[in-house]
Amino acid sequence: MLPEVLAELAAARADEMDADTVNRELSIARKAIGWWQRQGRIACDPTIGIEWRPAPPDRTKALSENQIAALWRLDDALREKTLWKMLDESAARAEEILCLDVEDLRPGDKRGRTLVKGGATEWIHWQSGAARLLPRLIAGRYRGPLFLTGRKTPAGTPTMDVCPETGRARLSCRRAEEVFEENTRLLANPLATPEDIEDLDGWTLHRFRHSALTHDAEGGTSTRCCRPAPVTPPSAPWSGTPALVWTRSPGT
Repeated sequence: MLPEVLAELAAARADEMDADTVNRELSIARKAIGWWQRQGRIACDPTIGIEWRPAPPDRTKALSENQIAALWRLDDALREKTLWKMLDESAARAEEILCLDVEDLRPGDKRGRTLVKGGATEWIHWQSGAARLLPRLIAGRYRGPLFLTGRKTPAGTPTMDVCPETGRARLSCRRAEEVFEENTRLLANPLATPEDIEDLDGWTLHRFRHSALTHDAEGGTSTRCCRPAPVTPPSAPWSGTPALVWTRSPGT
């Protein structure tokens, strides 16, 4: 009788509480029952037959597919659209994307060589969405930082962070975060009034990575982020053959 009674109580509890809470309480109960069994106070486990409740994946940091779709409907600048698309398609960190230089890109392979945590050199892989935007963003440049600020670089900026063709500086992570947060406040707070929106927070760029990893895990696919860079890449860099970089075959 006791197992049936406990099963009914567990089912009723599951209707009131989330799966994580129910599973945690069941685990505590089974630990106590195990101790009582070792003490010889009870002979069997009355919770046998009560199954763990399937807990939904933690999506607190992942953007849903609908949220990401809403993001692409925003009327934002080309620079922001390209950066966000690369983050979404690669699962890379923002700093890894922002340290890319034009000459690091291999457009034929939809990838770019970058430095990751620890100083290792690896490849970031993107997909067709970013591939369509990159030529417009680069606009004929063959060297220098991929993502640039809108103004001329201030004096004292390191040479590696200055575009030699435009004189503009590399876009910083801090500024990229600010722009993204400002542009996503309404998406993050859809019920907010225009008067309140300035006091609320938008999304962070790191949520792209959480989203990509979460969606890949749910779909049973591998992550799209980085792989070790070979010494000799199979395709020419962006600046190697500028006239042929974006040539497409008939029918593609």
